[in-house]
Parts: sequence; C-alpha cells; structure tokens
Amino acid sequence: MMSDNKTSTFPSDFLWGAASAAYQVEGGHDADGKGPSIWDVFSHQPGTTHEGTNGDIAADHYHRFKEDVALMAEAGLQSYRFSISWPRLLPEGRGTANAAGIQFYSDLIDELLKYGIKPMITLYHWDLPQALQDIGGWESRETVDAFEQYARLCYEKFGDRVELWSTFNETLIFIGMGYFTGAHPPGLRNPKRGIQACHHVFIAHAKAVKAFRDYQAENRIPAGGQIGFVNVMQPHDPITDSPADIAACKMADDLLTHWLYDPVLKGEYPAHILNMAQLTWGVPEFAPEDEDLLKENICDFIGVNYYKREWIAANPDVDNTQINTTGEKGSGKEFGFKGLFKFVRNPESTYTDWDWEIYPEGLCVGMMRLKDRYGDIPFYITENGLGAKDPIVDGEIVDDPRIDYLSGHIDAAASAIEQGINVRGYYPWSFIDLLSWLNGYQKQYGFVYIDRDNDLARKRKKSFYWYQGVISSNGAIR
Repeated sequence: MMSDNKTSTFPSDFLWGAASAAYQVEGGHDADGKGPSIWDVFSHQPGTTHEGTNGDIAADHYHRFKEDVALMAEAGLQSYRFSISWPRLLPEGRGTANAAGIQFYSDLIDELLKYGIKPMITLYHWDLPQALQDIGGWESRETVDAFEQYARLCYEKFGDRVELWSTFNETLIFIGMGYFTGAHPPGLRNPKRGIQACHHVFIAHAKAVKAFRDYQAENRIPAGGQIGFVNVMQPHDPITDSPADIAACKMADDLLTHWLYDPVLKGEYPAHILNMAQLTWGVPEFAPEDEDLLKENICDFIGVNYYKREWIAANPDVDNTQINTTGEKGSGKEFGFKGLFKFVRNPESTYTDWDWEIYPEGLCVGMMRLKDRYGDIPFYITENGLGAKDPIVDGEIVDDPRIDYLSGHIDAAASAIEQGINVRGYYPWSFIDLLSWLNGYQKQYGFVYIDRDNDLARKRKKSFYWYQGVISSNGAIR
C-alpha cells in the first residue's frame, strides 16, 4: 500500500520512533551485577521456548548500544521506546541498587539525547526479578511495594532527562499467558491466582503514577513529562451478525479490553465483570486503600500495541446475554480465555505466517472505540509490526511485506488523526531484530537484521531505508 503524498496528515510534533524490550534485545544476562529475571530462569527450562532459545545474548545491545543508537540516528528516529531491566537495577527486586545497571541506562539515555532522540521508558516489560517471584511474584503485595521503590529509583536517576514513561506493557499477555495458559512464567493455569495478580499490577501502576506526580511537583521531571500504560489493542468483531455471536463479542470486549483499560483510565473495573469474578473466585481482593489509589491516579496517555483483530464466535453452551445482564449466571468458572466465547479464523481475511490477521484499518477502528469509551485521551502507537522470516537476496534483506504492512498501518494512523483521534507518535516493533519470547530468532520484526552467524553483525534491511524516508517526510511519503 505504497503512496507518494505531497503533504502530511501528521502534526509537526508527531514522534516517529521504534521500540524494543530489555530481555529481548540486551543480552548481558548476568553482566556487571545483574540479577536473574523470571525469563532468565524460565527460558532455560526444557520445552519452554523454540529450540531452547533464550535472551542470554539476544542482540547484545548491552555491549553494543552505541552502535545501535548510531543506526537509530542514521534512520532518523525521533524517539526510542525501550524497557528497563528491573533486576539489572535491583538484583533482588528491592533493596540495594546496582550502580553498574544504573550507569548503563544513564549512558544509553545520554547517547540517545546526543542524537536528539527522545527516550520513552517502559518500566516493566515482563522481566520480573526472580527473587520477587520466589516470594509470590505479582500475587504478593510485597511485589507491589517493590515496584514502587523501583519506579522511584528510575525517576530519581533518569527523570531529569526523560519525559515519556509507561508503567506496564501488555498485562493481557504476561498475566494471561503466565497464569491462564501457562506459556509464560510463572507457568500457571490458575485463573483465581491470575485475577489477583492482575489486580496487584493495577495497584502497582497506580502507586508508580502517584510517585511520578510527586516528582513532577518537585520539578524533577522535565516540563511536559507524562506517564502512561501500554495495552494490547485487539478489536473484536463478531464472525456473524447473530445475537449469540454479538453477545459473545461483547463479552470478549469486556474481559479482554475493558477489564484492562478501565482501571487505568476510569479508576475502576467493569462492574458486572468484577461481580462475576468475585462471585466465582472471591477475587480480586481489595486492600482498604485500593479503590482510592485507582481513582486518584489516572494515567496521562495510553500506549496501544496493535498487531491484529480477533474474530469472535459464540460458544453454544454459554448464554452471554444472561452473564452480561446480571454478572451472576453462566460459566463464571471459565472466566478469562476459555468457554465464554471462541476465537475463530475468517477465511476471507489475510493472515501472517503466524496466523495473525493483517487488518490495518483495525488500528483506526480500535482507537476510535477506545475514544468512544474513555474520551479524548492521547494515544501513542507503541508497537505495530510484521513478524516474518525475512528473505535474503544477493546479500540484501528484502523485506517488502514489512514495508507494505507498515505502510498500510501508517495510512490507518493518518486516517485516525483526520477523524480527530489524538495520536502523538508511532513506534514500530522493532528497531532491530531481537528475541521473540517463544519463537526465538526465527520470527523477525526489525529494520536492522542481526547476522547470528557473523558476530551479530548489523545489516540495514530495505525497510530501514524506507522508514528513513517516512520519517524525513513526516509521513508524507509512505
């Protein structure tokens, strides 16, 4: 979907960036005093990842960040979204900080600013310190308090140079796959424990936002500093217009969208879903201050990670209409990802090699639905990209499908802006090829190729030069 526009829809202060995550890109898993994360442990257990791949080395960004930032500058990036490795700063998750870890991120931030690249920091992208998992992980209130300490440490050390922050990345995934399907650490299939862990994540977020406001009040965060929350955005559509499929689709929205967005944008849960969870499982349990913490600490923006739409069909054994009305009847014990509805494939749609529907319009549609529910909130598109096995032709990485994919989604972002949606930046996933959590290094997303047979040499893909042109024209040429 290439076009050659002469004018740009995007505002002059729109941020063109790219994204990554600490465990997936850094390597240096035990370097300079870093403690183990849950992924350092989980990925070394047999059968947990593709061919036993892990992030021990990843793209070795820890040792080669200056080379990588120089490539970002060459591409013209205006912003770089990255996460901080919690156990690199606090090896035990709390307590004494690791000076070498602090120095690494301080140096990375300075290197980005040297080239005029604005950092966007994600505090938690799934690499919980193993020491905290050993005391219960996100099921424990101690982890909530530890996260607040960690957030304050980050604001203290980096807040003078960083304006854009987000607390958590994709609660749907790390809670859903950690506690419902067992595919991610801690590898459980226990909805009750997962719901309580999810609640603690929202409380940790609220405490981190409160701490951020404290630093703002003391002028220790740059003017205009903002803090947000990054969620998966997967618009749901019913596979047919039957009442059963429409009701199932509404339930999917309530469970997989509203449950995750309402607490950070409205300060409360969807009442009927909260009622269903508490009647069925007795969770989430609230501490006395929790309701006020959620209500009083609404975030400044939402980061949306958009890759696909989900088609929803009814489970004939479930009456979602009744569940939605009362919150009391139906298959409450199947709360979460099973039973209440089904994900189905649309034979008329186009899919990636990993069976994700390619639907650029969903980026605009999804943000419009969120705007309708939550008002005129600022959006950053914090992830969007195509995972593929990129072809190498005569030594060049010719990733035309990625260019087509991203071009279509940039068109959708432009359409969203034209319709009055407050979109402030676009961060494709990812700047450089990195570790896919479960798919190893076979699933590539980056503008920069990593030659794993040649000392991790960096090679610019065709999409690198294309995105360079997109940025230099402020999205006019795409």
